[in-house]
Amino acid sequence: MVDTDAKTAWQLYQLNWLPIAIMGSLLTLGLDVTGLRLEPVAYGITLAIAALFVVIAYRHRIAKGDCADPKLIFSLGTIGQVIITCAIVGPLSYVAGRMGWPLQDQALLAIDRALGLDPEPIARFVNDHPWLADVLSRSYGLIKWPLLFTPVVLTLTARYVRLQLFMLAMSLALAVTIVVSALVPAIGTYYGLQLPAAQVPDINTAVYAGQLRDILALRDGSLHELQLFKLSGIVSFPSFHAASAVLYMWALWPVRRIGGIAAALNLMMIAATPVIGAHYIVDVAGGIALAAGSIFAAKAYLEWMSRTARVSAAAAAPAVVWQPSLAE
Repeated sequence: MVDTDAKTAWQLYQLNWLPIAIMGSLLTLGLDVTGLRLEPVAYGITLAIAALFVVIAYRHRIAKGDCADPKLIFSLGTIGQVIITCAIVGPLSYVAGRMGWPLQDQALLAIDRALGLDPEPIARFVNDHPWLADVLSRSYGLIKWPLLFTPVVLTLTARYVRLQLFMLAMSLALAVTIVVSALVPAIGTYYGLQLPAAQVPDINTAVYAGQLRDILALRDGSLHELQLFKLSGIVSFPSFHAASAVLYMWALWPVRRIGGIAAALNLMMIAATPVIGAHYIVDVAGGIALAAGSIFAAKAYLEWMSRTARVSAAAAAPAVVWQPSLAE
């Protein structure tokens, strides 16, 4: 199936609402069960912007039909889906954290050490090289920009199917991440090591501080209102920073000049994840495996969809009946 097949991409785009709807339903149910609430203004404005993008895409598709501009539909429509997904998944991770299952920091730390990758020497090495700590701190924040950059680049280069596969794989990875994080909660390496931030002063531990604050507040019941732009990344295992880096690299790799740059930047983000994000090495490995599995699942679904379409087309084709010619 070629990337420029707008019809197939539209079918995938429609499908991508399913995981969004499921996660949205779980969020609604989870808020009711846990007693958490969303701060309405930020969420309302964010969802209104996303809805505007989606409505423009659908109105154009309905008005123009098969003559609709796929670049307009898939850029605006997918950006709308991305915004809605982020607005759902952030608070959903807090709902999962509210379940309060036993923290698994010591188990994850033990796995790292069994692999010979103790996070404490790694953190101290980075702290002893301030330039490296600064590079990693900047790299860790790269997770946000490709969320909007990827849909624009892939639509401008007419990779419509790849864009929708990216969105499907990302939704699958996010859904699995939330479920696993509820069952295997952890705060992070500095907590597991009982390593105070004062002992690594040249490392930016603000991300870890946010995780620590919110996870403990969730577990003791003192956190009640979720403010969209103040949510921290409270998921440890698997690391969605690592998963998203793999997803971005896969999505943008075929784009000439951009693919190589995206790969380099996302590899730097993965390298920053254990130190700046306080993730265990096993978190990173889990995130990479999750992304690979999600991409495989998305591509397998596309293959199934294509095979089903071919079988249906063959079944609908009129049978050729032999008739004798006049000469016979």
